[in-house]
Amino acid sequence: MKVLTLALLLSVPIGHLTPQKPLRQPTNQIARHGHVGRWYFAANGHAIYCYGPVMTVPTASGDIQRVATICRDGSAAVPLKD
Repeated sequence: MKVLTLALLLSVPIGHLTPQKPLRQPTNQIARHGHVGRWYFAANGHAIYCYGPVMTVPTASGDIQRVATICRDGSAAVPLKD
């Protein structure tokens, strides 16, 4: 009887008895923040949803302009209406 019990215990795979660790998700900038963003009013009159920060950049004429960065439509920077 002891031999049969021992054979049965040795035939059971050990890996199935231990709990599996959850897979680690990659951590990059977008994965950490998800899709958290804000709606902005663009200079062309449309509303746009952007994930990145609002920055002030110089224009070609020497003025400064506020732009929203990393937007949902794929554009890197969208001029904002003040």
